[in-house]
Amino acid sequence: MGCSSCSTGTDGQPRGCKNNGTCGTDGCNKLTVFDWLSNMSLPSGEKPFDCVEVRFKNSRKEFFRNSENLSLSIGDIVATQAQSGHDIGMVTLSGELVKVQMKRKKVDFKEETLPKVYRKASQKDIDKWQKCRNREEEIKKRAREMAILLKLQMKISDVEFQGDGSKATFYYTAEDRVDFRQLIKDMAKAFSIRIEMRQIGYRQEAQRLGGIGSCGRELCCSTWLSDFRSVSTSAARYQQLSLNPQKLAGQCGKLKCCLNYELDTYLEALKDFPSQDTKLFTEKGIAFCQKTDIFKATLWFSYKDDPANWHTLSKEQVQEIVAKNKKKEKVASLEEYAVDNIVIDEKVVFENVVGQDSLTRFDRPKHSRNKSKNKNRNRNRNRNQKGGQNKKNTQGNRGKQGNKSGQGKKRNQKNSRNNAKNRQPKNA
Repeated sequence: MGCSSCSTGTDGQPRGCKNNGTCGTDGCNKLTVFDWLSNMSLPSGEKPFDCVEVRFKNSRKEFFRNSENLSLSIGDIVATQAQSGHDIGMVTLSGELVKVQMKRKKVDFKEETLPKVYRKASQKDIDKWQKCRNREEEIKKRAREMAILLKLQMKISDVEFQGDGSKATFYYTAEDRVDFRQLIKDMAKAFSIRIEMRQIGYRQEAQRLGGIGSCGRELCCSTWLSDFRSVSTSAARYQQLSLNPQKLAGQCGKLKCCLNYELDTYLEALKDFPSQDTKLFTEKGIAFCQKTDIFKATLWFSYKDDPANWHTLSKEQVQEIVAKNKKKEKVASLEEYAVDNIVIDEKVVFENVVGQDSLTRFDRPKHSRNKSKNKNRNRNRNRNQKGGQNKKNTQGNRGKQGNKSGQGKKRNQKNSRNNAKNRQPKNA
């Protein structure tokens, strides 16, 4: 339900309203409610409902009384009552549907202390509000740095300014209780505003920040899901999903809310199926259930002594065998009933389904890999050549050393002979 300002431009590029979630028709906002009673006129003598639903930053919505009888419609920016000063928000619902929403959220519309709508926001109010909204990212970054310097075990996830800019609410998540009194003093001194700290859960954090889920679509909690039901691992077991925390956890780190969507259908289908703990007594031995396929209505059983061999049985066949076992009758064997026999090799620890072992095979291009191979080959060749030359040089050096030593011996012999001649007397 996108607004007309978010349509495609003349050059085919998405134009976008560029209002950061404050477009006039409220079509781009989170948790938008379609007013299907807007085209219906009230009965004669019936006054319109005097309460409206106003949305503030992200998913925060509150109900206000229209005591001034202003003509408000979806998308109007209004100034509302706050604890001190005023806040700026957008009307997301008006009319009789507001009464339904208030009953659903257990808010008494007859309560006199319900906050009021002051007026429609002027351009001055809107400009001031947008200016405060533009400061939020910078202040959030500085607040995180202050929390790190104080060594506080907390994560500041979002900052929301009040419409008049006099107050800022910091939303944070923490596992344990945090003493942030010094942090509030430092932030109030640095930002010159009133500070309010509000702790939220991890799911509420994902709801406020939004994101893209593993399905490729926007998170359910930030688009249409308004209540968080508890999700347990039994929901994954009933749907026969692998208990892998990385696949079952969402962006908030908790179990995905969508695990509950099809759970009722699976539970309805499992009513006709035998229990997972069903034992089949045969003359060949006791058989245990290994696997169940709800869609094909088949079950796999294996003997206690031979767990590697699985026998496929239909749901009706298992029920028939169970009925006979209740009458204390044993079946001859599962092979008589089995549709197909599967042999599983227990020695196989890992099976390469994709067909390739290396996960980083595409990290480097082919030519670079070939270049590295050629470089290695050239290096090996150069090493071999250098090694041969070194061998020749060493052999030559050895030969030269041998010749030198031989010449030296001959010279020594000549010198010794000459010395002997000189020693002999002349008369002799």
